[in-house]
Formats: sequence, structure tokens, C-alpha cells
Amino acid sequence: MRCLQENKRPKVAVIGLGYVGSCYAAVIAERGWDVTGVDTNAQLIEELTEGHCRYQEDGLAPLLQAGIVDGRLRLTTDYSQIQAADVVLLAVGTPIRSDGSVVETQLAQACGELSRHLRAGQLVLVKSTVPPGTTRDFVRPLLERGGLVCGADFGLAFTPERFAEGTALRELRSLPIVVGGMDADSTQDAALFWRQALGVEVIKVDSPEAAEIIKLADNWWIDLNIALANELAKFCAAFDVDVLDVIGAANTISKGNGKVNILLPSVGVGGSCLVKDPWMVWRSARERGVELFTPAIGRKVNLGMPEHTAQLIIDALARQGKDPARCTVAVLGAAFKNNTGDLRATPVEGVVTALEKAGATVRLHDPLVDPFQAEALFGITPAETLEEAVHGADCVAVMALHEEFASIDFAALPVADSCLVLDGRAYYSKEKIAELRRLGYAYLGVGR
Repeated sequence: MRCLQENKRPKVAVIGLGYVGSCYAAVIAERGWDVTGVDTNAQLIEELTEGHCRYQEDGLAPLLQAGIVDGRLRLTTDYSQIQAADVVLLAVGTPIRSDGSVVETQLAQACGELSRHLRAGQLVLVKSTVPPGTTRDFVRPLLERGGLVCGADFGLAFTPERFAEGTALRELRSLPIVVGGMDADSTQDAALFWRQALGVEVIKVDSPEAAEIIKLADNWWIDLNIALANELAKFCAAFDVDVLDVIGAANTISKGNGKVNILLPSVGVGGSCLVKDPWMVWRSARERGVELFTPAIGRKVNLGMPEHTAQLIIDALARQGKDPARCTVAVLGAAFKNNTGDLRATPVEGVVTALEKAGATVRLHDPLVDPFQAEALFGITPAETLEEAVHGADCVAVMALHEEFASIDFAALPVADSCLVLDGRAYYSKEKIAELRRLGYAYLGVGR
């Protein structure tokens, strides 16, 4: 059955107001649509209603607040409110266990609540990242417990979230949307909805499984590509070659429909997707009797980068004749990537742990992260200012080059003599490196 009609604007409900759900709710409401956001976390609802957004995404907080003030966006813990919606987005968390299996608690709870309030004619779109087969074999049966039949009474499709943190709102308005429905009508309705709601290109695939795998394939490729870059960095360092020179030149060769595209090495990979999705691939394949090697290999390489980076610092200090156990390291940037305050799976935690294990004193400064969350994760009270963090430091480790750090006046920093600058994610130019050395700093990058 078709749930939507051309040129008729449906009402939308978003279940799960985490980072992904909040972004979709804000942008769809911004485009003038009627949106209801549902979450079981009453404190989160209260925070968002009062104008506080815990997610570090440029422009998200004012966008949410504008929707609430204008009445286009309503937030609630009451699942019964979804009955008024024509389209329901499921955007709850799907973390994984250490064995790569998905913790389906949030998804099961959301589907159970939704089944009790689902009405005929609604279209359900799953946004949560899941192993292939989940929409068909897990979500569908739970939704049908309410008595309605998928395909006959309601539509169901998987449509993966594909934007990146820090650029989410821009990408949400421009990236193609993938849809794979349980039946042809669900696929058509999902495609129609996204074309109308966001005005973006829609890629229709033959099944929910195809759409589920597309999301996993993207992150599998990214994680494995970064692993290649990290191993290439180690290889280049063994020959005293700058890995950025190698990557820049290597990426000029045409291959397939584009060019070779080796990504950049760094202190490591973090965030909520890249650290879990390859394991989801690996586990799903094993359950079907297929042994895959690259997901685990990529994860092993990238998981080892924080300790590798810490060892670079330790070895460099030792070469200077300093005892690492008597040294102070100022870590600038605690988040997992530049220009975000997100601490989820941040590789910086592993660097700090390894440095402290070597006896070094570690100070931490990141103007974008919540200081209470940082202290809980690292066991260190973050320095309030850059000057406080670097005072007398033997090493300044730039782990995330936030905009606030891009214009650091290294000549004015109150650091120790022969201070080491460890470039974990800044990718300083050769001109900048030469400037640092003229100022008396020692420079060391990942593969540089």
C-alpha cells in the first residue's frame, strides 16, 4: 500500500533525540514541516526545550530552538503522540558488544512502544545503523505485534544516516539519501518523503539489506583507508620521508571512476560509527559462514595508533636527554576529531593512558568539550586556559586542531626549553614546521 501522496506534506515523528535524531528533527522542522520528537530521556527533553543542546554541532542548537519557538517542533516522552504522524523515523542508538554483536535494547524498546501506537497508513523509516537483515527479521516482527501487517497496513524501509559530525547539517541538506523498502510501495514512499523533506537526490535499492550494507560499506572503507594511511605513515617514518608528500602525490593517479584517495594518518580513529561498524560487518559475515579479514585488520591498526603516538612522544623526549617520567605533556584537544567536542571513543584517551603509564605528567585542554565529561573520562581536571595547560611543558601534543588552536602564537607560549610539538592531527605545513623549529621547538608528526 502507498502511504504518502505527491504534493501533500506529511507530519513527521522522530524517535530518539540523540545526535542523529536531533539533526533530522531540526532540519525537517526548519523546512516548515510539522515534527514531533520522542525520547524516553526526560532530562534530555527538558534540556532541549529550555534551549540547551548537549551535542557539539555548529548551528544545531539555534535550529532546534527556532523550531520549538515557532511551534514546528514539539518534544515529548509520550509515544502516543506519534499517532498523529504520517512518517516515523527510528533513530535510536545501536552500540555493539566486544564480540561485534549489536546491543538491540534501545531498538527493541522503541519498536515495542511504536507497535502499540502504530496506525494504518504510516511509513516507518529506520535510521539506526544495524547489521543486514535487522529491518526485515527484527524490526518488522516487533512492529507487527500491534496487529498491523507490514506492506498491507504500514510501510517500512531502511534509510541509513550518512553525514559526518562537524558537517552534519550541511551534508544532511545535500548528500544523496539511500532507501530500501520491504516492498516496492515502501521504497517509493521513502524516496518521495526524502525528496520532499530535504530536496536531495534519492538512491533507491532493491531491499532493506542492500541499504543496511551501504552504510556499513562506507564506514568499513573509511576505517580501512585510515588504517592504510597509518601504516603508510609508519613505513615512511622508517625512511625519513614525509607521509603527506607521499599521499599527495599518490592521490594524483586516476583509478576507477576517480583517483586514488588515501586518507590522512593521525593519532587514531574515534566517534560512534567508525569504531563499531567494521565489527558489525565482521560479525554479520561470520553468522553467514563468511570469514572476512579486513574489518578486523583495519580495527587492529587504528586501535594501536594511540599507543604508537604516545611512544613517539616518549622516544622523542628520550632522544633529547629527558626522562619521560619527569616530563610534562600538554594535550591540546581531547575530542576524537577537529572542531567537535565529542569524546565518544576518542583515541586521545589511549594516548593519555600510555603517557601516564610511562610516568609523564599530563595536562589536558579542550575548549569544546564538557569539562565534567572530560574529567570523568581521563581522570584529569582540564586546564581552563591554553597558557595553564602548556606552562613549563616539555611537549605540546596537538591531538585536535580546533579553530581555537589554529592561531596559537607558539612564540608566546610559556613552555620548557626544546619543547616538542607532536602533530597528532594538525597536519602542519612545511613552512609552519620550519617556523616552529626557528622558534626552538622540536617537531614530530605521525609519519613526518
